Amino acid sequence: MDIIENYTAHYVKTESGYMAQLVEWPDVVTEGKDIEDARDSLRDAIREMILAYKEKGWEIPKGSALFEVLPVAVG
Repeated sequence: MDIIENYTAHYVKTESGYMAQLVEWPDVVTEGKDIEDARDSLRDAIREMILAYKEKGWEIPKGSALFEVLPVAVG
């Protein structure tokens, strides 16, 4: 049975589209022309990294980072 992990994706607008990265697994980075393309590329990259980690016998990072908005006065 496959185990499902929920990872947190971070998207940054670039000149050519969007960069996508996993918060819990920073080595997983990709890009796409729009958010949907970046998301699809990120899923592909995760699958490839999982295969590579399994081949090497490395532990696959766990998902589920916690984020919160932290208001800070700057002026």
